[in-house]
Amino acid sequence: MAPSPLTRRSLITTAVAGAAASLAPSARSSSPQAALPVAVGSVNALAAVQRAVERMLAGDLPVDAAVAGVSLNEDDPNEIGVGYGGIPNEEGVVQLDAAVMDGTTMAAGAVAALEGIRHPSHVALEVMRRTTRVLLVGEGAKRFALAHGFKEENLLTERARKIWLHWKDTASPSDDWLPDPAALDDPDLKWFLERDGGDAFNPHGTVHVSALDAAGRVGCCTSTSGLYFKLPGRVGDSPLIGCGLYCDGEVGSAGATGHGESCILAAGAHTVVEFMRHGATPTEACLETLRRVVRNTRRPFLLDAKGRPKNGLSLYALNLKGEVGAAATYRGRRFAVCRAGAPARLEEAAYLFASRD
Repeated sequence: MAPSPLTRRSLITTAVAGAAASLAPSARSSSPQAALPVAVGSVNALAAVQRAVERMLAGDLPVDAAVAGVSLNEDDPNEIGVGYGGIPNEEGVVQLDAAVMDGTTMAAGAVAALEGIRHPSHVALEVMRRTTRVLLVGEGAKRFALAHGFKEENLLTERARKIWLHWKDTASPSDDWLPDPAALDDPDLKWFLERDGGDAFNPHGTVHVSALDAAGRVGCCTSTSGLYFKLPGRVGDSPLIGCGLYCDGEVGSAGATGHGESCILAAGAHTVVEFMRHGATPTEACLETLRRVVRNTRRPFLLDAKGRPKNGLSLYALNLKGEVGAAATYRGRRFAVCRAGAPARLEEAAYLFASRD
């Protein structure tokens, strides 16, 4: 008998099977719990997933519940990777990105490089529901927000301004800027350096929530102020449907935080959902997608001495069974989970590499 021809489906199925076989039991998604609704998200989404479950229990659609959760991060000035208080771009301007998606209608909305509006996730929701388009950017996104009643405000907090100015002062020894000798004694700057790893200025932030209600509907939301001190106008994966988030009412939902460019090149969230479509658990799907990201990372400046990506990426997912999972490039990442009837908690994410050493 002649061998069956290779198809896209067979290739994906083979990849999923291989990923499942290579996983230790602790790396697999836990067996599904009966309690729904359920929400899963990034490590900074502990309050957000709790809010999302509360809102779904109150009757909100999952996409609205996810936005309600993410809004908590957008309002928090201590969440310097999201919304109000977010670290600005290299010119000192806070530019926000966000996206939403509804798996039932397969509708989505997004905004990028949005200035002066505290809740980009809410604007993205309006783009989804009040236009025939998906993505608005820059000045056009701002005009749309103002037309729909959003209030313009200064999003650069005093703490974020100090952090940005210190970066400007110390970015190069050959520019016109001189460091302030007293800057390191400032409590706001001390807080930032302790939080983000000393002089490394390790950028992290972004919040993601994927939500599943008791009726089996899914929705998701991702919001960020983007890479610290980014090029003005830079857009990462967060507002790009299929990259920073994706959901499908027949499969489940996924999202990402971390190195946005790596996620864009692998269509990260969409790839996770496709692996789940072909039988992978949420954790397996996240791990296999990360393997693809690693294979895609080939430019020398992105690689360490061992040929591994210098930049990390974390992926989060849930399926219609109520299973949840997450995985990261390197060990040590956690993710947030909340189910009806239980408090939100943090769990350890699966990983590809045990150490950066």
